[in-house]
Formats: sequence, C-alpha cells, structure tokens
Amino acid sequence: MKEKIMSKYNELVKKLKEIFQIDRPELDFGIYRILNARADEINDYLDNKLKAKIQSALADAGNANKSELEHQLQLTIKAATDAGVDPADSPKVQELKKQLAAMASGANEHENAVFSHLLTFFSRYYDNGDFISKRRYKGNTYAIPYSGEEVMLHWANKDQYYIKSGENFANYSFKLEDGRKVSFKLLAADTAKDNRKDNELDRCFVLIEPHVRTKIDEEGDEYEQEYKPVEVVKTSSVVDGKLVETEELVIHFEYKAMKKGTKQDALVQSAISKILADKTVQQHWVDLAKRAPTEKNPSRTELERHLTTYTQRNTADYFIHKDLGGFLTNELDFYIKNEVMNLDNVQNAEVFANIEKQLRMIQCLRAVALELITFLAQIENFQKKLWTKKKFVVETNYIFTVDKLPEELYSIVIKNDAQWEQWKQLGFLSDFSGDREKTLKEKQGLIVDTSLFDSKFKEKFINNIADVDTNVSAYLYSGDNYQVLNLIKIKYNNKVDGIYIDPPYNTNASEILYKNGYKDSSWCSLMSSRLEISKSLLKENAATCTTIDEYEVANLELLLKETFTGYQIRPVVIEYNHRGRVKSNFAITHEYALWTLPENKDVISRQVEISEEIRRNLRRTGSGSTRAESESQFYGIEVDNNTLEIVNVTEALPSLDSAIPTHLNKDTTMVWPVDDQGVERRWYYGRDRVIREAKEGTVWAKRIKGEIQIHYRQAGKPKMRKSVWIGPKLDASTYGSELLNSLFNVTQINFSFPKSIYAVKECLESLSNSKYAHFLDYFAGSGTTGHAVVDMNRDDNGFRKFSLVEQGEYFYSVTLPRVKKAIFTTDWKYGKALSCNPVEQTLIKYIKIESFEDTLNNIALKRTETTKDLFDDLKEIREDYVLNYMLETESKGSLLNTDNFKKPFNYEMDVTTDSAGATERKNIDLVETFNYLIGLHVKSIESNIERGYVRVEGTLPTGERTLILWRDCDKIGYEELNKYANRFDLYAKENTFDVIYINGDHNLPTAFTVDEEDGEIVRSLKIRQIEPEFLNLMFAEEV
Repeated sequence: MKEKIMSKYNELVKKLKEIFQIDRPELDFGIYRILNARADEINDYLDNKLKAKIQSALADAGNANKSELEHQLQLTIKAATDAGVDPADSPKVQELKKQLAAMASGANEHENAVFSHLLTFFSRYYDNGDFISKRRYKGNTYAIPYSGEEVMLHWANKDQYYIKSGENFANYSFKLEDGRKVSFKLLAADTAKDNRKDNELDRCFVLIEPHVRTKIDEEGDEYEQEYKPVEVVKTSSVVDGKLVETEELVIHFEYKAMKKGTKQDALVQSAISKILADKTVQQHWVDLAKRAPTEKNPSRTELERHLTTYTQRNTADYFIHKDLGGFLTNELDFYIKNEVMNLDNVQNAEVFANIEKQLRMIQCLRAVALELITFLAQIENFQKKLWTKKKFVVETNYIFTVDKLPEELYSIVIKNDAQWEQWKQLGFLSDFSGDREKTLKEKQGLIVDTSLFDSKFKEKFINNIADVDTNVSAYLYSGDNYQVLNLIKIKYNNKVDGIYIDPPYNTNASEILYKNGYKDSSWCSLMSSRLEISKSLLKENAATCTTIDEYEVANLELLLKETFTGYQIRPVVIEYNHRGRVKSNFAITHEYALWTLPENKDVISRQVEISEEIRRNLRRTGSGSTRAESESQFYGIEVDNNTLEIVNVTEALPSLDSAIPTHLNKDTTMVWPVDDQGVERRWYYGRDRVIREAKEGTVWAKRIKGEIQIHYRQAGKPKMRKSVWIGPKLDASTYGSELLNSLFNVTQINFSFPKSIYAVKECLESLSNSKYAHFLDYFAGSGTTGHAVVDMNRDDNGFRKFSLVEQGEYFYSVTLPRVKKAIFTTDWKYGKALSCNPVEQTLIKYIKIESFEDTLNNIALKRTETTKDLFDDLKEIREDYVLNYMLETESKGSLLNTDNFKKPFNYEMDVTTDSAGATERKNIDLVETFNYLIGLHVKSIESNIERGYVRVEGTLPTGERTLILWRDCDKIGYEELNKYANRFDLYAKENTFDVIYINGDHNLPTAFTVDEEDGEIVRSLKIRQIEPEFLNLMFAEEV
C-alpha cells in the first residue's frame, strides 16, 4: 500500500512541476528563467511540504473522529461490564473496534485518494502549458458555463488571451551541467503575411549557412556583420567586485520556405549532425552529445532533446488565462460534486455511511487543491500582468517629405550618406553622385527618415513642428497588435472614423499556429481580445469592416455579434478572383466583408455615380481655382492634334514664378489650365489621376470651336452601395500582387495575394467619405490600407489620417517602405520610381513598442534583506509568501523602476533588436510612453536633452490643457527648477494650464484647479507628479 501511495504522490509531484514550469531547470528564457530563480522553494513545497500537509489534514480530521470513537468504546465497555456481560461478546463493542481498525487502514486509502484526485483534476484541465476548459460532466459529456442568454457563443479557450507564437521565435536558452549557456537564435524569421503563406512551400527551421550582412548602426553608418551557424560569444561582467568572463554557445537558425513536404524532423537531424561535427563543439562543448534517452529514442542526445523542444515550441501557440484562480476554483467544486461525492448515492442508506466517511477526505482534498490553485493563479496572474501591462515605447521616429525640412537641417541631410543610400534602395534615385543640394530642392517629395540621423537632428526637427498631432498624417506601430491597441486605447478613444482589418484567414495556406484540436478556438481567442479593445476606439456612429473567407466567416460573424452589441452585422460579397480558386464542388471567386453598423443608423457613405451625360471642362473656375491655390495642379496636358489622344502629362511647374515653357512639337498641343482672359487657373485633378483616367477614358481631349479642351465626366447622383461587389478593379492579382511587384524588386520579397488597392479604397470610402477621416488597420500586412489612404488624399487633396499596426521584420522590410513609396509617386516599375509626384507636406510618426518577450527578458526577482530576515525569524510565513506574493513583490523593481525617473532620458532596458533575438541595452522613450498613457493630444514639444529637459504641451481627453515637464534631476534640481519656473510656465496664470505634470521631487507651490460639478466645488491638484500616474496607468487592469 505504501509503495502504491508513493507512486501516486510521485506522479502528482511530477505533473505539478510540469504545470509550475519548473520541470526544466536547465532552461534559461522567458517564464522558465523567472520561476527557476525560485525553484528551490517551489520544489521544497512540492517534494516535502505538500505531502506533510495532506497527511496532517487527514490526521487532524481522523484524530477527532478517533477520539470520539474511543470515548464511545470506553463507555460501551463500562456499560457491558456493569451489566455482567463480557465486553468481548458485546456486538456494539465489536462494531466500535471494527470502526477503529477501519479508520487506521482508511487513512492510507484517503491519502492515496487525495493524491489520485489531485492528479486527475489538474491533469484534466492542463494541456501542454495551458489550462483549457474541459468541464467533464459524465463520461465524455462536457458542461459549459451559461447565464441564461438567448444565444451564447462559447469556445474551448474563450476566457484566455491568445499569445501569438511570433513572440517565441527569438530565443531558446539552456544551461549545461557546468553552468555554461547554449542558445538557439533565429535570423530574419520570414513569416508570411497578408493572410496567406506560400501555397507551394512549407516553412521550417533550418541551420543557417555562413554569410555576411550589411547593417546600419544608430549613427547611420554601414558595417558588415558575419553570421556563422555555430559561434562562441564571450562576455565579461563584474560580480562582487571581481571580473568574471563567461562563454555562450550561440547556434543560428532561420525560418525559411522549403519545398512542399519537407519534414522538420529531418532538418533537425541534419542540424544536429552539423553542430556536433563543428570543431569548437567537439573540443569544448562535448556535453551536447551526451545521451538523454527516451523509450522511443534511446540514442537521443542532449542537443536533440532541446532542439526538438525548440522547433515544436515555435509551431504552436499558447494562452494566458484571464482568471485562472476563479476558473479552477469553480471547476474544483464541480469536480468534487460530480466525480468525488456522487449525489446519486445520497438516498442509498448503505452508501450514505461511506459518504459520511468520505467527507474528511473531501475536506482535505479541497483545502490542498485550493492552496495549489492559489499558487498556480499567482504564476498565471503574473504572466497576465506582464501581457496586459501597457508596453513602453521603445523608439519614436518620423518620416516626412523634404518640403517639411527646416532650412537649418538641409546641410545635415545633404551630408548623410545613409539617407541617400536609402533613397537609392527605395528606388527614389538612381544615384546620388551629383549636386545633392540641387536634388533636394528639385525633389521635395524625397522622404527623410529620422532613424538614420542622430538624436540631435530628431530633436531639432521635433522642436519645429507646430500642433504636432494635428499635422501628423499617419501613425505606424511596430508591435503585437493587442499590445499596440492596449497602449493607444486612451489616446484613440472615440477618435476613429472607421476600422478596416484583413486578419489571418486560418486556411491551410494561412493558418495561425495552434494547439492540436484547437484551431478555430485559437483563432477566436486571437480575434476576440483585439475586437474588444478596438470597439472603444470608434466614434459614436463609426463602422468597421473585416474581410474574411469561408473558413472563419461563421465564427467571425458570431464574434462580431457578441462584441459589438448595439450594432448590426451586414455581409458584403467581394469577387476578388474572377478566375476562381480551385476547390471541390465550386471554384471560389469571392470573399466576405463583414460590416458592424450602429443599429438604426445609416452610416455607409453613398457611392457617387459616374454619369455618362454630365461632362465638363477639367479646368477649374470660381473661387479657389487659381494656380496659386494649388501649384501641384498646374501642369501641361499634351494632346495629339489628329487623334486627340492624351499622349503626355508634364510635371507641375516648380514654382509660381516659373513661366509656361514654349511647346515645340508641331504634331501636338500642350494644354494648360489658362482661361480665355489669360488667368492661370488649375485642373480639378492631380497629375496622377489624369494619367490614370485618361487611360480609362474618363478624361479626354475635345476640340471646340478650333480649341482643344480637356473634359471629364462629372460625378452623378449618390446611390446606395450594393451587397455584391464585382469588377476588374477588385482583382487581387492585378491590383494587389502586380501592384506590389511594381513597387518592389520581386526577387527580394515574396508577396502572397495582397488585397486589391481598389477593393480597400472602396471599403474605406464606404466607412467615411470625409476628407479628414481617420482610419485604423491593426492587421496591416503589406500596408495596403495606408497606400489606399495616400492615394485617396492625392486624388482629392484630402487630409485623411491612417494608423497601421504590424510586427517584426516585415514592418521594416515591407510595410514602412511601401508607405514611403506610395507617398513619393504612383509610377513604379521593378521597384524604381518613374516620376516624382509626392503627396506634399507629409509627416508620419512611426513607433516601436516593447514586446512581451522584452518584458519577460527584463524581469529579475529580487528579495530584500528585510524579507530574508523576516523569513529567518518567522519561517511559518515563508510558505504563505511563496504561494501568494512572491512573484508580484520581487519583480516590482524590474517591471517599472520609478527611482530611475530622476534621469528619464537614461531609462534603459534590454530590447530585442532583430528577429534573431539579439538584445541591446537601449534607452526607452518615457516621454512618448507617458503621452500615450494619459491619452495626450500633443500640441508642441520642446526638447533639449543636453540641458536636461523635455517640455510637452497638449490636451487630455477630458479637454484639460496640460503641460508636462521631464527633467534630468541632476541637471535641473530644486534650485534650477525654481530658477526656470517661469521659463517652463510652472507659475503660469490660472487660465494657462489646467494640469501640470513634473517628474521627481520638487518644492514648487501646489496649485489647485476648481470646478463645479452638480452644485459642488471640486478641487483637483494642478501640479502632479509623473511617477505615481505612470505606475497606475501602466498597470491599470482591464475593466
């Protein structure tokens, strides 16, 4: 019996160590690294204290019952003796002795039962790193939580956050027995975008070949970096005042497209052979070849063990539970009621006595299970806190057309070779060996990227921007879309005119990474949390459009109905491939666009009908029609004298002073927008639109009374949009893939069926026809939405804004470059610009945010000396601390260290710099992070890091005029702050600012703002400290 009990106990402990994620002490990344730092205490609890706790609980309950039985036995023996009966012959004495004997053996049975039930319960809900809702009722029947709704949508992991596996690609580290570290790192994880992976390729992890890459440093200088499949990295650090040198073996992989049918297992074996054959490994890292056998693979090596785990870990997603404690507590009671104490037996008199005996086992089971649940909830809640915390802005940069470049910065741009090289790579320039200053003056549409310049350049540029957020044309965010939405939700709340997204379709060619058996539920969890946040960003009468195909359209419709209460869901069918996708039964030619529309509101804009009957001169008349009003729309249109075909459209003349050039070709006529009185006017359309519509026949030349005029078809009456969209412009091949192939060198980048830009335009126009609309796309892919908005603005001189979210290398290799190219011109071939026709005065802000992996990598558990001393004095509180408070308490300093706000421009953390997982100690942008945390609409920024301050003015969502002063407290301390108080407007009159934020301690006099609410006077602090506000907002729980 004892061996059987120990077997069950050992099984339980093994499972719990797996659940607590301390079964792999050699792993040194992510949550493993954090928990392994306290593994000794967790192991002590599981190996020793848990069993003693169960035995003690059972013994306490048993002793109470035993004392009562012994007391009854003594009374019964006395009664029998007094009656002259031999107690040994008394039936009652015999029964009581039998019960006492049974109690002794029953204690072991109950102990075994507790171990067995704990193992069954926790195994039931735990599945390869995640807790999945499997409420088994009887047999294979499951029950789901239901609150009486008319219709309810439920999926297996509804109450969990989906953590995309892209977060896992970078690092996998483990330690050998001698303490040395081995890391697998990924170079350029080439994850397919735009919803579809390559249909004819399988993506696998492959050991890299030796090669050299050209990279650019922070100063904009190029350098070459050599990459080897296996290399030793040596580092030095000071520990306890001594210089300690360490070695790390780094093994590089790439995630690349391979021939269909390629097996990952075969690639793993090939990699193992090459790694173990490496001379460095053979000489100094022989432990990798040590045997780590399994029953199925007795020759498995330590290297194969970890490499197999690495590749498998990166081909499945994982989840974080939103309320694991509450979920498991409810499930425990359900389990006990249905699996331990069968209520069907209550009416059975014979069994009832056994139920009564079981109660002490159930009490013990529940008490111990709840303690384990508390511990598990602490770990899961800690991960949830890391996932849901607002992420730092790691880096902020701007791209802008040269016409927004301050004169004082021209010389710096002229000398910056990295910028000119980027323009060449983007296809803006064929070379830059000529007069650079002249080129800048002539090509005002060249796009400057502040990431290629030093911080002083960026600082001078920012200081020159007036009304910053009003003049920013677009925002691009590099990061996980959940994390970005979570960060921007206060700033964007009720600000967005329309949301258009094109999420992963989850087909075989584009499926998200998922756990076996949870494909659709993983997709639902991915979408649900993101839809929920995005809803709050919409203006009151704004709508959303989500494109999807037949694989997930049913689930998406149910998700939208559940998330967007008070909205109608309307489907539109879009024919994007008239040739058809070959499928069984039908050739699929369409996809769906699901619209969420506010109930009883007519919000979809009307489609403007092009009338065959309404024609007019393309030359503008009336107010706002002169050349001076829009110089870019004063250009020549060359017409063949015989055929009246438009054969050429010139560039706009460079300035108002430029005279109309003499036309020398006798076979053609150059038509300028000059009226009969000789007044220089302008065309209705921009140059690119004229070129396009001339080809389509909606702009043409006509001879009237001997004069050649340019005519166009005027828009007709608006009409309702139909629910089925067809037409050649919606073709994803011609106006999606082929368009991108013209923008980029197709040998460099593979595009997998991006959307037709015209289909996206029509969706956006349907959402809002305002020239000042703000659109959001948080599954941006190649950036089609941004490209569409740029073209819309070019066509009608609008100032629509767009916000795009994309993550990883793809953001920098495709999304951002495409937006730059779209701004520069519409004419592209093989990645080279054929003209320069920019959207003028463009200013775009792009931001990189901290990743979940960055958060994990920067966590360090630190126990104070006070806590250590307390444990030495009161050992009984150690267990309660470990179970309930350890992770939260000991990680505080590494999650957000407000002490370092005294020098806010030097706040550092380790940040992943590429898809290989390389990390770099970098300064974090606290200024920009705080602006997002409080939802500030930024008006102006005055930055002077050298003198130790950044001053920001703006408006809070409440309408309060706000001043924020960030200072280096070493440079601007108490005395200096008082001296500069007037300079910084800290003593501003009451009506200047409603709120002033300042970091660090100060002795400025406190001011109050006074408001009257419901007849009461409410006083609020005018000068507020940044640190507590930052802390509260960064870790604010979801409502």
